[in-house]
Amino acid sequence: MSQTPEKPEHVVGIDALLPSEMALACEMAGAAKARRDVVGLLVLGLLAGAFIALGALFMTVVMTGSGDLPWGIARLLGGLVFSLGLILVIVGGAELFTGDSLMIIACASRRISPGSLLRAWSLVYVGNVAGALGTAALVFFARHYELGNGAVGETALAIASAKAALPTTQLFLLAVLCNVLVCLAVWMSFGARTLTDKIMVVVPPVTAFVAAGFEHSIANLYFLPYGLAVKEWAGPDFWTAIGQSAADYPTLTVGSAIHNIGVATVGNLVGGSLMVGAVYWFVYLRRRRT
Repeated sequence: MSQTPEKPEHVVGIDALLPSEMALACEMAGAAKARRDVVGLLVLGLLAGAFIALGALFMTVVMTGSGDLPWGIARLLGGLVFSLGLILVIVGGAELFTGDSLMIIACASRRISPGSLLRAWSLVYVGNVAGALGTAALVFFARHYELGNGAVGETALAIASAKAALPTTQLFLLAVLCNVLVCLAVWMSFGARTLTDKIMVVVPPVTAFVAAGFEHSIANLYFLPYGLAVKEWAGPDFWTAIGQSAADYPTLTVGSAIHNIGVATVGNLVGGSLMVGAVYWFVYLRRRRT
């Protein structure tokens, strides 16, 4: 029978935790999240939604005017700056639905019940929605889309329109792949000993999913509503500045936005909970004595 690995707090030294120790840390974190009160989960979820939206805003600005760069290089730069969102979540302390897919480890170990898991996921998701939408509203009313003589708003419209046009199957698979990388970033952060370690392990996976064009449901809760707001309520001076009209973005509708976010949410949950969390639980914790 395999021996139980020592708990992370018993490990002496400054080296990063081993994967078996990371599994225990992730399990304990999941159990702690499930015990939080309703208000705590909602507020931490709101913060995470806002943090991811700020990363999305940063990405939009940096990708504006990047048309002269090779496509891959522009995506790489966008991914690097988008990493700000998950760095704020992990270092600043917040609850992100996609990263909390790893709570499946605590549930599989019977540290929390399925009901507690669903409660935490639901409250965090509601908070993420509020944070992302609230940030989108603030950015819109600040008329941020007018910066660069409307170029920032044009970029926001292009990003949202492309996401809204994705067919269901492709969108689902892109969302699965996205949260595999996001949850790997969160998983590796459990092994980090310092803030520098946490940042360094988060950036590459997040950069990779953005550069590859994968779909993150919480980020899309910013990208799509913000793009819709610009399309519907930007003034005529904006459209004159970019030489376009709202009719140039026919795929960007409320229905297509809801479709994207709904499918991406399911895909993210599958990718994070089954393809990362469940796999690591099976490898490291399934035979552990309880």
